[in-house]
Amino acid sequence: MAAVAADRAGGGGVTSGAEQAVRARALALLAGDAELAGLVHGLFDGTPPRVTAPYVSVGGVDGHDWGTKDRPGREVRLTLALVGVGEADGRAAARIEAVLAALRGPAEGWQIVGVRVLRTRFAFQRDGGWRHELVVRCRCLAAG
Repeated sequence: MAAVAADRAGGGGVTSGAEQAVRARALALLAGDAELAGLVHGLFDGTPPRVTAPYVSVGGVDGHDWGTKDRPGREVRLTLALVGVGEADGRAAARIEAVLAALRGPAEGWQIVGVRVLRTRFAFQRDGGWRHELVVRCRCLAAG
């Protein structure tokens, strides 16, 4: 997992600076984690066209206004998917959650002040594979 591959063809949509900052910080943290790199074949920004499972895909990002009386902010929800085949191994999913806990901090003009995994969903797929999806909520305040 030396580099992050990007596929924005299916992306579209306009994102605010906070959404972009959270996405970039998550990709950087996940790409820099050696333990996760040993558990998956790759980390992708979007859905990869062809790849061997297991892999991690950083998917959609959603955002809306959130802030305090004196500082503007955004609440950002980021969706990640861990895709695999065969017997599901919880180590990679646990590692992703551990890495994402470190999202708090400065991010491109924003301060991520809260991080929480809101939902996880695990499902088997018809081809014998499986998909573990995580939705992470980040609350961000404008730096300043």
